[in-house]
Parts: sequence; structure tokens; C-alpha cells
Amino acid sequence: MKKLVNKLKKLGYHISAAESCTGGLVSKLLTDVPGASEVFDCAVTTYSNSAKIKLLGVKKETLDKYGAVSEQTAREMAAGVLSLSGADIAVSVTGLAGPASDEGGKPVGTVCIGIATAEKCYAAEFLFAGSRAQIRRLSAKMACRMVFDELGIKEHEKPPKKPKKLKSAKASGSRKKTDPQNRRELAKKRRHNI
Repeated sequence: MKKLVNKLKKLGYHISAAESCTGGLVSKLLTDVPGASEVFDCAVTTYSNSAKIKLLGVKKETLDKYGAVSEQTAREMAAGVLSLSGADIAVSVTGLAGPASDEGGKPVGTVCIGIATAEKCYAAEFLFAGSRAQIRRLSAKMACRMVFDELGIKEHEKPPKKPKKLKSAKASGSRKKTDPQNRRELAKKRRHNI
């Protein structure tokens, strides 16, 4: 988690989280790192569907059609907490940590994680194995991993802070092509400078 917090600091980004099955574990992992207050804005734990609707703006139609454990819901949760917090990046987690599966027949360990930024919003579904505690921990770690991966992309998209000095033609091993007229003018200048 220290690498994630450091990357957020490097980019000058703030993060927020919307959690369901992890019950605040993503927030705990982030805030366990000293200095996380510089990058961590807020987290919302929306365990019930009504809380997802009221606090994050998840559509009732989305929940009715796809269920709480779906990529569609994860996307809306991430977009909702991004809008609520004004952060640069948001992550959401919704899933089945067990012991029982949901009405839709999805197996225990099914987890959907969403990522939202100003430019994009997407989600992925995972199937984790283990106890309830293990599934929750694996979900929180994967959520942080997805944020880290997205920040790697953002880092490449950001323009460099200082323009790099260009190597001279001689240093780079390539020669600048000049037409014959330019070569004659350069030769004259060299003679006058001697």
C-alpha cells in the first residue's frame, strides 16, 4: 500500500472509495500508511441497496436488473463516490464474501471492482476463494492493485514537468541533413569565426 500512496502523492492525486462487502477494508489498508491523509479524501460504506441509491446515486433500475454484485453497480458506485468527493480517482467494491450466495445464484467469492476518473469508468468481476475474511482481504487488495495499475497509465499520460534537453546530433550519433547551399553558408561562418 505504501507504493500506492507514494504514487498518488507523486501525481498529486486524491482518492476516494465506495465499499460494500469489504466494509471499509480498502480505507483501512490505505490509511494504515503514514502520510495517507495527503491523498485519501473519503470512503463510503454502503452495505444495503438503499444506501447505495441514497448516498452514491446508484440507480434502482441497475440494482433490479443486474443486482448489487455486478459490474454495472460497481461502476455506478465508483462514479458516485468520485462525484461526491471530488477526488481524482475512485474505487468501489461490491461482492459476496459468504457464507451464502445471492438470490441470483452467483457463487460466494464473486466480487466486482470499479474504477472511476474524470475520463473513464470501468469495472471487472473476480471470483475469489477462501473464508469470508480471506475473500474480503483479497477483494480489498485487488481494488488497490487496480487503482495502482490505473495510476501507472495516468503517469504515462501526464506531460513531463520539465522539458528534456535534446541531445546534439553529434552526441546522438546522427547527422543533421543540410542542402548544399546551407553547407556553403555554414562553411563561411566557420571561416569567419576562426
